[in-house]
Amino acid sequence: MSKNVLIVTGDGGESFETLYAVQRMKEAGYRAVVAAPSKRRLHLVIHDFEEGWDTYVERSPGYGVVADLAFEEVNVAEYDAVLLVGGRAPEYLRNRSILLDLIREFDRQGKLLFAICHGIQILVTAGLVSGRKLTCYEHVRPEVEMAGGIWETPQAVRDGRMVTGQTWESHPEFYREVMACLGGN
Repeated sequence: MSKNVLIVTGDGGESFETLYAVQRMKEAGYRAVVAAPSKRRLHLVIHDFEEGWDTYVERSPGYGVVADLAFEEVNVAEYDAVLLVGGRAPEYLRNRSILLDLIREFDRQGKLLFAICHGIQILVTAGLVSGRKLTCYEHVRPEVEMAGGIWETPQAVRDGRMVTGQTWESHPEFYREVMACLGGN
């Protein structure tokens, strides 16, 4: 039986992280479902790293993706895992109580929790990082540590049912851990 993975993003989500997540899940034979605040085509952005910049640069527009479901339509029991992608979307998505309730329910039901880059901001706001070893984009590290998380330097970190990655540059390491959790290729 195929596994179902909920991929959470919104406007300002990172294009490569979002599209790679969808394609990688499909490639492994899983059902990838994109959830966002509303069911429509989302405006994604491209984050890149350039010499001489202290942080990433943003290019817009990036590729778009259609949200299959609005958060209100998500039934956690139908999914094996949730994947929170980065970009700017988590910055505002973490303020949506319906999403935070969904993520906490994924945790309560013992589901797999995956987050890459700024996606960790949603796990932080949901109160799920205290005492956990994890990683994320380096400039989000203070939020993680203030919430009691233990930030580590590898490109990807697995702590029980939680896998976190630093940026889209971490895809090889991150998705090796994600696929190991899902039991796939």
